[in-house]
Amino acid sequence: MEKKWALILGASSGFGGASAVELAKNGYNIFGVHLDRQATMPAVQQVIKKIERTGQKAVFFNINAADQIKINDTLDEIKERFATKEHPHVNVLIHSLAFGTLKPYISKNPNNSISPAQMNMTLDVMAHSLVYWTQGLVQRELFAHGGRIFGLTSAGSHTVIPNYGAVSAAKAALESHIRQLAVELGFMKITCNSIMAGVTDTPAGNKIPNFDKMLSSAKLKNPHNRLTTPDDVAKAIVLLCDERADWISGNVIGVDGGEYIVNYIGERTSSLIK
Repeated sequence: MEKKWALILGASSGFGGASAVELAKNGYNIFGVHLDRQATMPAVQQVIKKIERTGQKAVFFNINAADQIKINDTLDEIKERFATKEHPHVNVLIHSLAFGTLKPYISKNPNNSISPAQMNMTLDVMAHSLVYWTQGLVQRELFAHGGRIFGLTSAGSHTVIPNYGAVSAAKAALESHIRQLAVELGFMKITCNSIMAGVTDTPAGNKIPNFDKMLSSAKLKNPHNRLTTPDDVAKAIVLLCDERADWISGNVIGVDGGEYIVNYIGERTSSLIK
């Protein structure tokens, strides 16, 4: 049987890391793309060890996932090293890149407001790169028919958070790209969905100013009286990889335990029912 592979952009931590491990537990080999310096490489090695303990392969690339040359080089290497007579395909593509500029749009001091270069970089990394990786996979005949594409979005795609403007724009663009790909890849039976996780305590999230307040508010709102975890999201992604989910495409799917629909945070939601 042909082995299944998942290509995860942002595989070293957070949603990407958890999804890599969960998919490996369910029979997928993992191509992991990440950008880490020496200080954070031990965490990457831990993810790789967890994957390998499941008996699956872990092939990781430490590159800038938004660099077109690196994209082409990595996909060429994947095709050369792994496209044997069995011609392994990528069955799942996950976009979980979280690298952007957190600055306001407007400031009297130009140095304190977001620049065109920072805006472009944020949109390119956190949204447009999904399109370029997908193009590369399809053009090299590496994407399996009946495959899956997931983009990690957030409620920030359509709400306002201080200093989150460029990231919000990127998340909105990512959702738009997912919809477009869902239509254009229909002929290959590839489904594409955005996963809108609840507020989650991740390394990327903690870079947002006043994130501790967002965590407290989310926990108060959540009907389960806890935060969403990367494992919650990873399990949902595995569920949507099942062949019985092949008619779910082009959507924004909430994975938050009902957090987003709750507006009242005066007291824990569980105490409202007596």
